[in-house]
Order: sequence, then structure tokens, then C-alpha cells
Amino acid sequence: MTISELLILGAAGIFAGILAGFLGIGGGTVLVPLLVALKYAPVQAVATSGLSIVITAISGSIQNWRMGYLSLSQVAGIGFPAVITAQIGAYLAGIFPPYLLLLTFGLLLWLNIYLIEVRKRLTAKKKAEAEQEELRGEAGQGDKAQLPITNHELPHNSNILFNPTFAKIATGSAAGLLAGLFGVGGGVIMVPLQILLLGESIKTAIQTSLGVIVITAISATAGHAARGNVLWVVGLILGGGGLLGAQVSTRFLPRLPDRIVSLAFRSLLAILSIYVFWQAWQKFSNG
Repeated sequence: MTISELLILGAAGIFAGILAGFLGIGGGTVLVPLLVALKYAPVQAVATSGLSIVITAISGSIQNWRMGYLSLSQVAGIGFPAVITAQIGAYLAGIFPPYLLLLTFGLLLWLNIYLIEVRKRLTAKKKAEAEQEELRGEAGQGDKAQLPITNHELPHNSNILFNPTFAKIATGSAAGLLAGLFGVGGGVIMVPLQILLLGESIKTAIQTSLGVIVITAISATAGHAARGNVLWVVGLILGGGGLLGAQVSTRFLPRLPDRIVSLAFRSLLAILSIYVFWQAWQKFSNG
């Protein structure tokens, strides 16, 4: 390994760690394309990314827990089904052709851009509902009937679409499958699903997501390690950088507006999807 490659890996790990703390993702959305660009096989990129994510997610989650922003019961409820589905994902990653793996990954990123837009609309409706209730309270019980009813009013917790237990199982299962299949912690799908199905705020979803990623990444990495796909030295270098980056970003997340966090998440997914599709085309063209 050259000095330049070592520096690239270290810098990428720090960047991925910052993203992990800010956006509740393990960093695989950055690390997998980078490792592919460095000429590692896609399945090795996926597996090695998972090892890095274990280190990064543990670092960020410990910091969130110390600051009082992490619910261990919520993490356990989502993380348990993820352990099982992560093994399924790790198995499938070794079966898919490289170009198909990358193509599916790119489609996943597009799906999440859409899911975040859905979240944005639901959040706006919930905010309008809260403002309407506040106006009714100020007007008094006697004047309540005179206030206009707007189209933004929704029943309480109307953005929770399913039973909470089922929603946790569905969210964790999807996250685990993606962790094993694509080398991501699962946050790119877990954050939107928590908001859509469980009615969480984006910051709470991010903090819970990072905690669940500890579980999914350990399970996925174990599955890949059993198949000899993990590049241990590369993964530890990336993870060391991620540990530092996560410590920084988890401290600053509570201070950022939700709008900025959401915009940053969507922009990242859009940029990465373009790069991943290009890589998929290169793999397909080269046979």
C-alpha cells in the first residue's frame, strides 16, 4: 500500500465518520464507491466498508449515549431483526454480478431521495397540525368552532402508518439486508423509514439509526469475514478515520436545523447515485 493510498483511505474514513454522525449512515455510501475506484472488487469493497462502519458507528453511538440522545430500547427493537437479514444480504452479495450489485445500489440511492421528499411533506403537515392546535388553544374552547379547518390538519400521529412493533421489525429487516448486500450500515433506508413508519424527527431517527448500525454492521461483517471478503488492514484504516470524524459530527448535530440536515442527505445521495451508475456501466461494458 502506497503513502498516497494510505492518506486517501484515512481522509475518506474521517469524511465517512462525519457523515455517520450528521446523517445517521454508516458511511458505506461513500466508502464502497471509493474502494471500487481504488480497484478493489465490489464484494471486497462491500465487506471492508462494513468493518469500517463497525468502528465508526460504535464511536458515534457512544458519544450520542453519553450526551443523552440515544434510546437503547429503540435501538434493540430495530436492530434485532437486522441481525438475521444482514446474513441474507452478505450471502446475496457474493452471488450478484458486480455490475448488477452497483446498479441496484444506485437505484437504492434514488429511492431514498424520494423517501426523504415524502418525509419532508409529512413533517410539514405535522408542523401545520401543531400550529393549528396551538391557535385553537389560544382562542379558547368556546371559540374553537369558529376557527377555519385547513387541509393541513391531520389526526394525531397520522404519519405513523403501521403498528409500531411491525414498523420496527420492517425497518430493522430492511436495514440489515442492505448492510449485508451493499456494505452500508442501513441508515440510508433506516432514517426515512423511522420517520415514515414510526413518526420520529429526523435528528432522533439519525441518532437511533447510528445505534442500530452497530448491530447490523457487526452481523454483516461477520458474514463477509466467514467468506474471506474483508480486507482487514484497509478496513481498520478507514475505521480509525471514521472514529475521529464521528466524534466531531455527533457533537454538532443537535445544533443544526432539520432543513440543512435533510438537504445535505439528499444532495449526498444524488451525487453518489450518479457515480455508482457510471461505475456499473464500466463494469458491464468491460464484461
